[in-house]
Amino acid sequence: MTVIPLSIAIFFVLHWASSVFFQTFFLHRYGAHRMFTLSKGWERFFYLCTYVTQGSSFLNPRAYAILHRMHHAYSDTEKDPHSPVMIPNPVKMMNHTRDEYRGIMLGQREVEPRFLGGYPEWPALDRFARRWLSSVSWGAAYTVFYAVFATQPWHFLLLPLHWFMGPIHGAIVNWFGHWAGYRNFDTKDASRNTLPFDFVTMGELFQNNHHTYGSRPNFAVRRWEIDPAWPVIWLLDKIGVLALRDRRLDKARPLPEASPLPDPAE
Repeated sequence: MTVIPLSIAIFFVLHWASSVFFQTFFLHRYGAHRMFTLSKGWERFFYLCTYVTQGSSFLNPRAYAILHRMHHAYSDTEKDPHSPVMIPNPVKMMNHTRDEYRGIMLGQREVEPRFLGGYPEWPALDRFARRWLSSVSWGAAYTVFYAVFATQPWHFLLLPLHWFMGPIHGAIVNWFGHWAGYRNFDTKDASRNTLPFDFVTMGELFQNNHHTYGSRPNFAVRRWEIDPAWPVIWLLDKIGVLALRDRRLDKARPLPEASPLPDPAE
């Protein structure tokens, strides 16, 4: 029977989980929304962790924060940088997102002043991460690992998932999070909660909850919903690594169940 070697399975799961955790913890909840505060030392530590875990697909924190703030301001409208409502084709949607992201990162796109500031920056690391040497080196490291442990040629088909891990997570969240799932809140956009226990993207698929409580660090609001990143944030707050900005948001309760969105085909 053809199976994936345990070493590759463990590596894949660890890379996936660590990459998406630092995306939701550092880039999203800290960088884009400032749901909690960090000392400069801890900020640099988690900045470096984000670079190491995302590797070849490292997402620039400044560009990520601005892009995400634009998404909240213009959710599912023509100005939304990644809306499956406006761009139904997922490939075209992500190509548009890539262009918007690169334009912001390279300073080629004009950004509204209200989206600027309050995000972490580390110019030296950002410049290094943008170089082809960084991406190629990480990609080569993943390839060498597979060359050592892969036992079947098809195992190498997993490599592109490692190379483009960050954007893949973004595509899953932005596509499914505004297309598939249930709604707790009657928001103006098409945001949805795709999984009641989001083990895939560490809470990011609670898009409907998040678009309702944009500053709430726990993306789960119902008793049976589980946001895996929240217990980590709660623990880091308790031991003094970070400080939650407004503890009242931890206890925010959901509104009555929203009526379902009409079927676009109707």
